[in-house]
Amino acid sequence: MTTASPQSPGASPADAAEPDEDRARPSSAERTAKIALFVASGATFLAVLDTTVVNIAFADLRVDFPDASLSQLTWVVTAYTVVFAALLAVAGRVADVIGRKKLFLWSTVLFTVASLLSGLATGVPMLVGARALQGVAAAGMIPSALGLVLQHTPPARRQVAVGVWGAVGSMAAAVGPSLGGLLVDVWGWRSVFLINLPIGLGIVVIAARLSGDAPSGRRLPDPVGTLALALGIGGVVFGVTQGTEWGWGSGRVLALLIGGAVLVVAALLLSRRHPSPAIEWDLWRSGAFAATNVASLLFGAAMYSYLLGSLLFLNAVWGYSELKAGLAVTPGAFAAAVGAMVVGRRVAPRAQWAAAAIGSVLFGASCAAMYLLLGPEREYAAVWLPIGIVAGMGIGAALTAISNAATASLAPQRFASGTGLLMTTRQIGGALGIAALAAILERYDILDDQGYLNVFLACAIGSVAAAAAAPLIRSRAQ
Repeated sequence: MTTASPQSPGASPADAAEPDEDRARPSSAERTAKIALFVASGATFLAVLDTTVVNIAFADLRVDFPDASLSQLTWVVTAYTVVFAALLAVAGRVADVIGRKKLFLWSTVLFTVASLLSGLATGVPMLVGARALQGVAAAGMIPSALGLVLQHTPPARRQVAVGVWGAVGSMAAAVGPSLGGLLVDVWGWRSVFLINLPIGLGIVVIAARLSGDAPSGRRLPDPVGTLALALGIGGVVFGVTQGTEWGWGSGRVLALLIGGAVLVVAALLLSRRHPSPAIEWDLWRSGAFAATNVASLLFGAAMYSYLLGSLLFLNAVWGYSELKAGLAVTPGAFAAAVGAMVVGRRVAPRAQWAAAAIGSVLFGASCAAMYLLLGPEREYAAVWLPIGIVAGMGIGAALTAISNAATASLAPQRFASGTGLLMTTRQIGGALGIAALAAILERYDILDDQGYLNVFLACAIGSVAAAAAAPLIRSRAQ
């Protein structure tokens, strides 16, 4: 006995299958969420990549600009990192006020133009100026990019989206040296900047298809407090960056550090009374958000010091070329992406604090293993590679968990503001980490492995401190 089909007499089998096909076909909202994640990840990759990719081009820059001193050339890196750190928090506020899409598009266009100017630079002053312009644009891209992702992604999928976004950022930071080494080796230092042009233009074209977000209706932040905040953060980061070269007791460094700190305090005081403050005090009333920023500062110091210290060790102690050293650390970059994806997809929101702690411990244990096991003898496959993979997994897991915990504590209309503050603390931590690295290494000969091993030990201590701060995310959030 056969069972009658529920399909109507005039319907065909193809007609009956259409509802299932419609369900299998991605909805318009899902496609929009994927587009937002794609362009945000691409822009983040460019912004983070340009913090590390230029380091490898120094030798080539000295050939093209023989009259420039090494200290002048370091401004090619410093101009970008200082401006980037100084404007991140401000840019996040602006994105929430005028609209994330608008700031994202304008910032990406500016970044692309600045990359072109950098690639065409005829002298060091022009190159430094173009790099500073890149820093301005990158500061606008990062918070507005994540703001776009969170705006267009349903709440149930935001954690996965942040995991993907974090994976891309982790990969960019770690793969910069190898990609930069390859580009410089084949096409010269200008290619490091010119490669951004097609990518930036593609991002702008695709991002223009996204629907714009309505401005929040809030006023732009207090211009006096905003200027004080930007100059204060920039002064502190610049002072820390130049401390080893100029001397920690020099008048210039003390003026930058003290003056920067005074300006930040002034911005804080102005923000307590202004109706549209430069610094939103109520963000810090969320214990979870405050704890994620502490963890971000500590982990950023350890991570940035590790990334640079690894390349220096491979180059100076093991005698690797810049390109070979960059390729040697690349497996760690892919491991970081895996760690970020695992946390984004598999870890429940209430367990993000544990993922941050575990990731920090894995990274700290890897740094401690480097301190104990590395030496002048080359042992890449037996020692460096497995340790580097575990370190990468820890970096990806910790960064993603910290970002997830921070965004979970924010209201939707403040996604960009909170992200800007979180990235600012990470950049300040990175500047402190690089300064600590320089202070340690200046006590040793450049070929002495002990100096680099002590850097790895310091990284282990910093990451353990970040792990200790992670439980505060949970206790404060509950």
